Amino acid sequence: MNIKQLETFTTVANHLSFTKASEEMFITQSSVSKMIKSLEDELSVQLFHRAPQIQLTDAGKELYRHSVDILSMLNNIPIEIGNLSELKKGKVKIGIPPIIGSSFFPAIIGKFKSEYPEIEINLTEVGSKVILEELHAGNLDVGIVCSYPSEKQDYHIYPLVKSPLMVGVHADNPLAQKENLSFADLKEESFVLFKEDFSLYDSIIEGCNQNDFSPKIICNSSQKDFILEMVTSKMGITCLPHISCAHVTEQNLKFIPLVNPKIFLNLLITWKKSRYMSHASREWIRFTLDALDIGLEI
Repeated sequence: MNIKQLETFTTVANHLSFTKASEEMFITQSSVSKMIKSLEDELSVQLFHRAPQIQLTDAGKELYRHSVDILSMLNNIPIEIGNLSELKKGKVKIGIPPIIGSSFFPAIIGKFKSEYPEIEINLTEVGSKVILEELHAGNLDVGIVCSYPSEKQDYHIYPLVKSPLMVGVHADNPLAQKENLSFADLKEESFVLFKEDFSLYDSIIEGCNQNDFSPKIICNSSQKDFILEMVTSKMGITCLPHISCAHVTEQNLKFIPLVNPKIFLNLLITWKKSRYMSHASREWIRFTLDALDIGLEI
């Protein structure tokens, strides 16, 4: 088994296509097929189901998991060597959910940039589920997420913030007169929620199901501002963590604590143990942890 075989296998697995893998690697499809076949012969297993469509076998999934880690470590060797004496230079690729991106992280990033102006911060705003996928694939250095990785033992994880869920309603909605709300109070309402790749979506659906109803979702979005505009337009209600709505100044919006059950957004900072962390990435993590009170309720 060699690195070229692993690179070819991983590329085919990423695309689930021999044709797309050959195009990405600038080699013929025949060469790709021969390399995969030689790898299968060497391991005495079948790595792909070829019909009716290409899918990884169980053995293929296991090899893919190891291949991603091996290739990531190899690709990071030049970075590690090059960064030995360059703490104040580099790039940090960070995944942040839009649900919290505009709360306190701009201030932290601003202070970090003023101290380390030559370190490039590359932000990706997507839901926690996508961030965890990108961390696993090696496309992000650090993730700020709202849910734990499925394989916790493979990650460093630090809790950052614990923020209770609030119900956002228009001031004209009768619910706006209540001091707190339960899921049972929301049964007849229309919901405007974040998309399904946000872990908070699962918590809200579960809370509704536990109260014997499925929420009437009229719209999903990845943008908090759009969700709030929909609520302001009396299109429905929403559920957001306190950290995301504490500074909303729209007078026609009311945010009421959700109880029975009380749900929290648990914000975590995480990165893969097997991935080499540049000095720049390590310093950003240290800087962020120092800037926040760990476990702070907001």
